[in-house]
Amino acid sequence: MGGRPITAINLVMFDTCKVPFDYLRRIIEGGAEKLREAEVNLVGGHTVEDLETKYGLAVTGVVHPEKIVRNSTARPGDALIYTKPLGIGVLTTAIKADVATPEEVEEASRVMAALNRAASEVMVEVGVSACTDITGFGFLGHLYEMVRFSGVSATVYAEKIPLLKSAKEYASMGLLPAATYENVEYVGSAVFFPENFDEDLKLLLFDPQTSGGLLIAVPEEKKEELLTLLKEKGVEWATEVGKIEEGEGIKVV
Repeated sequence: MGGRPITAINLVMFDTCKVPFDYLRRIIEGGAEKLREAEVNLVGGHTVEDLETKYGLAVTGVVHPEKIVRNSTARPGDALIYTKPLGIGVLTTAIKADVATPEEVEEASRVMAALNRAASEVMVEVGVSACTDITGFGFLGHLYEMVRFSGVSATVYAEKIPLLKSAKEYASMGLLPAATYENVEYVGSAVFFPENFDEDLKLLLFDPQTSGGLLIAVPEEKKEELLTLLKEKGVEWATEVGKIEEGEGIKVV
């Protein structure tokens, strides 16, 4: 939404019975490294013993009330830019199933660990119509909210959307998070696919993302400036993946 994070609090649930205690130090160090990269101050935290290890951050930041970038203000004619590859949910499922290769684990980890800071700063600098992050509802779930709240429709260029390597292969093996099907149900009949559309690619468009990218609606005349600055700032995956139009719903082509 164009905000700038300032402070954070660690929240840790740790399984002391099954997970080596050294992992706790490594988890906290990893979080601290990302906080330094984001220029955010850690001001405290809370640790609890649990049967399942979890780690997160409660973050507080600021944004000018007249410069908030919302997901409800996309306009017909806007181009849609996405900043990360899809398939994180499928890859993490493959990792849990112990079938992902070390190279695939490394790629998925690198994508998830990449901050959206640069993309957000560029977006604010250029001036865009709307934005949403792509997380648990998947690409189409979050785009559905954007078009519904904005009172517009969207066309998605499916084959232009960047994917993690092996994501389609693992999707074809059925290695999909359960939330994928919940996302299909959530969006329902608002998305229109061509006949004989690739079923694995379809499911990846609903794949819930952990630490996904930003989906940005930008006026056509600012599109090239946005893409150029994103690449210059190291947002290597930034791609035009669709457009906003008048009407309702989402059409995938």
